[in-house]
Amino acid sequence: MEFLVASAIGTMTAAGVYLVLRARTFPVVLGLSLLTYATNLFLFATGRLAINQPPVIGADASGYVDPLPQALVLTAIVISFGMTALVVVMAVRAYLETGNDHVDLGGESAPEAREDDWKQLGRRQAALEAAQPACPPPGAPGAPGGVRAADGERA
Repeated sequence: MEFLVASAIGTMTAAGVYLVLRARTFPVVLGLSLLTYATNLFLFATGRLAINQPPVIGADASGYVDPLPQALVLTAIVISFGMTALVVVMAVRAYLETGNDHVDLGGESAPEAREDDWKQLGRRQAALEAAQPACPPPGAPGAPGGVRAADGERA
């Protein structure tokens, strides 16, 4: 039984570390969740794996299980839920701000992020050009530096 639990903890830890090291936000969130589950299972296993044993000492109980790891796991579950919600909100906000879900900065170190940044830059420039009003050519009436038709003065 202990070997099975230890193997599960090791597998979840390895998968969590692998996912945390990915370059996208969704695998990072999943990796943090797996690391949290592995930690919770580790804390739960520290209270000794005993089947059909009460967590509180009673008059008729022949043995008991330590209740402290169970309380720690319950607290850790609540904290991990809040942490996961915060990380998801931050990831969604970063995606809405930048237009991609890369964890690392764009530039020389991340060719994938650079490609997405160039795509995003092209979209931003197209949006800016569409939002700017058309400017008349220089010298035309109403153009900056042009000649006004009514009174012949420079604008």
